[in-house]
Amino acid sequence: MKSLDKSIGMSINYVNRKIQRYLSANLKKYNITTEQWSVLLQILENDGINQKQLAKKANKDQTTLVRILDILERKELAIRKKSPDDRRFYLIYGTPEGRKLKEEIYPFVEGLFQNIIKGISQDQLDLFIDTLNKIDENIPVEAQ
Repeated sequence: MKSLDKSIGMSINYVNRKIQRYLSANLKKYNITTEQWSVLLQILENDGINQKQLAKKANKDQTTLVRILDILERKELAIRKKSPDDRRFYLIYGTPEGRKLKEEIYPFVEGLFQNIIKGISQDQLDLFIDTLNKIDENIPVEAQ
């Protein structure tokens, strides 16, 4: 019998890295990385979000998030504005260019994921997602 570390931890890590490489290779033609894409999606779905909330939603530390935001601003996909309520904070907004890119990429990425889950029933997918959520819930907060 395989150890839990190999059967669960190693498998999840292996598949995650493989998906990341697959997405990265396919997103190159849009001149955006998977990290930038995931942050841009969070911005567009939460327009006007502050940096702290965005870091949590995107699961990025502040330093990494600032680096990604710098890149997204240079590409004119997002913009930071000082909060009118508290000038110490920035609110992050998607730009029209960011929305246009999402409209281009989103269906493409959905197609990639349809290829990834080909041959897997909806019941299997639901069980898989439920299982991953339970594993996530079991991870202590301080480890996240």
